[in-house]
Amino acid sequence: MPSLTASLRIAIGKRAALTSVLLGALCIVAELCFLLPDLLVTKDALPLYKAHIALCRGILHASIFATFALGALGTMLAPMSRHGLFGIAFGIVAMLMGGSQAEAIDIGGLRSWAAGLDYFVLELLVLGLVFIPTEALFWLRRQKVLRQGWQTDLKHFFVSHAGVQLLSFAVLLPAQVLFSWAVQLDFQKAVAAQPLWLQFIEMVAIVDLATYWIHRAFHQVPWLWRFHAIHHSSQQMDWLAGSRIHLVDALLTRAVAFIPVFLLGFAPAALYGYLVFVSFHAVFIHANIRWRFPGLQWVLSTPQYHHWHHAADAEGIDKNFAQFLPLWDILFRTVHLPHYWPRRYGVDHVQPPESYLGQLVYPFRSRAELRDRSRIDIS
Repeated sequence: MPSLTASLRIAIGKRAALTSVLLGALCIVAELCFLLPDLLVTKDALPLYKAHIALCRGILHASIFATFALGALGTMLAPMSRHGLFGIAFGIVAMLMGGSQAEAIDIGGLRSWAAGLDYFVLELLVLGLVFIPTEALFWLRRQKVLRQGWQTDLKHFFVSHAGVQLLSFAVLLPAQVLFSWAVQLDFQKAVAAQPLWLQFIEMVAIVDLATYWIHRAFHQVPWLWRFHAIHHSSQQMDWLAGSRIHLVDALLTRAVAFIPVFLLGFAPAALYGYLVFVSFHAVFIHANIRWRFPGLQWVLSTPQYHHWHHAADAEGIDKNFAQFLPLWDILFRTVHLPHYWPRRYGVDHVQPPESYLGQLVYPFRSRAELRDRSRIDIS
């Protein structure tokens, strides 16, 4: 019993220390948003933050306090772990940057785009608070919260989510240049005048049909698979695994998805509603939860449905391409949804590297280097 108590104490200490590190890192990023709001904060959200600045400062103050408290607890219960000290150090850095009283630095007016670091902080915080305890209570497979590859996936999360506005701007720029003649046409005004709920449904259906085909191309065109294999390389599924995606994959997929949205002219409110939905749903379908949703899984993609897309089992390979609506897989005969779950995940043969930089470089390696490293014959 004493040894069990000691091991439990150390386990709690390690978890507190790691939580302190992650929360402290988010506090530092939040401090940057306070200091450089015109450059780093989502442009459309900036007026909302300014209107509720006292609440935002209170949340930051509580987060910094929690960083110190968890770091101290981790250091006390698990003194051999250095994560608690790193968390405390991050808290000190956040305080030196101004703490909850940090004031904005004037950089000469608003920019036409912003990096969207606030989106990253809020999304990671909210999604983590929702899915980490949910997976702990309703797990499909017993696995560690900080399982193999979580640091790599967190870096992918940061790149793909923190720069959401910058990335979207880069993706839509060609469309804005090539199709500028189509802006504010009568049919676009008619689309934007529809009820928001109808625009939302239309957007989900249109985007999902477009992404179905680009997703299928990423599986069936050998040079595209090199990039998409990164997304499939995770051998353990959880809420963070879906963030593992190569930049080229993300850019091409977003281009195919958002150009139709741009051309049709949906109202901004409908677009924001869609972005909130897709941010949550993309995390949900990768989560390590055992919920089945009988009936609903044939209408809207669920964890079991999408887990089969990530399966390394032969029966699940190149199935379930739809992100939201199984309808497309049913129509194009790529659906696979037995009553049981996949046995294993990942790609066949040799896995891509686990490091973030290694995964970025992997698709650009020579054909000789990639031969026999992918489940698709590229010879």
